[in-house]
Amino acid sequence: MKRVVVGLSGGVDSSVTAYLLKEQGYEVIGLFMKNWHDDSVTISDECPWLEDSNDAMIVAEKLGIPFQTVDLSEQYKERIVDYMFDEYEKGRTPNPDVLCNREIKFDVFMDIALSLGADYVATGHYCRKAEEVIDGKTVYKLLAGKDKNKDQSYFLCQLSQEQLSKALFPIGELTKPEVREIAKQADLITAEKKDSQGLCFIGKVRLPDFLQQKLQPKEGVIVQIPEDFTDYTKSIPRFTDKKAELDYFSTKYKYHQEDGKVVGKHQGAHYFTKGQRKGLAVGGTKEPLFVIETDVDENVIYTGEGKNHKGLYRRVLFVTNDELHCVREDLALKTDETMEVEARIRYRQPLEKATLYKVENGLFVEFKNPQSAIQEGQFVAWYKGDELLGSGVIS
Repeated sequence: MKRVVVGLSGGVDSSVTAYLLKEQGYEVIGLFMKNWHDDSVTISDECPWLEDSNDAMIVAEKLGIPFQTVDLSEQYKERIVDYMFDEYEKGRTPNPDVLCNREIKFDVFMDIALSLGADYVATGHYCRKAEEVIDGKTVYKLLAGKDKNKDQSYFLCQLSQEQLSKALFPIGELTKPEVREIAKQADLITAEKKDSQGLCFIGKVRLPDFLQQKLQPKEGVIVQIPEDFTDYTKSIPRFTDKKAELDYFSTKYKYHQEDGKVVGKHQGAHYFTKGQRKGLAVGGTKEPLFVIETDVDENVIYTGEGKNHKGLYRRVLFVTNDELHCVREDLALKTDETMEVEARIRYRQPLEKATLYKVENGLFVEFKNPQSAIQEGQFVAWYKGDELLGSGVIS
């Protein structure tokens, strides 16, 4: 009998994951991960992890499976929280959920599971796994979930072949309503429970409050850049080759204070991210202002009016070699090779047509249509059909 450790989070998805595996005849063990918790930045007096671990325990009892809580707060602080502070300080925007899967659930947690003699680790992600023997070697594929509305393959875009080989995603074939229905039929306490929001396992955290613990507020100005800023209208040079063209289009606009007018003040450029419109507190414009760039060295926020402002859009992005990750190592591009794919730069974004260009020092992703708020530090992930082939951190 194969043994599976399920990350029971106290939500409906992981509860049904455990239930289905037990029905399929696996020996199931439930583990609740207690990750980092800091009362000073959670909203109100809710203590989400206590409530969640309690729900997880009740589900385990109902299913008659062993259950324990593991405290991963130290690793979580080191690998996720400190990394986030560091990235925000540099003016980049990290994605904690992607990192949490790579660094915690499928690394630290997986090690614990394997030490308990597990053959597999299962999570309640809406995605699927397939395998195929290619040149005598088993290759694992990461596929989008059946429920297109809930597909979470993007969050797993940094998994390796080895991690995938030991992963199970039992609810990937189901839709969210079906999952809730199964939970109801099985009389699981989590059947009606709302989906959790906020950082992966941190609970309900206000991001600015969270960042303010480490990153000191410092007052700076908000500058509004006009639509006719010279760099938007200058003529495009002639390119000697494709790489020069990609270099040109992947370079972001450079702004200086004198390029626009000062329209307000802020408490720290590192609290803001490209594409953001909340929290600027500047009135008097016809359409809302959006952050088009942050300069953390000069502590200036550059904004543009309306969501179609030219400063928000770019067609090409670059990923350096050391930030590049192939889920399908057998399909990795060699220098000068290209591939037609579909890609996304954030979780809920519909897939967009794009071309990958491999160059010596990294990889360009050229979108057919300009993309709004391409933000350094975020992950770009690319697909062929339903399959996620690889990803990288936008540089």
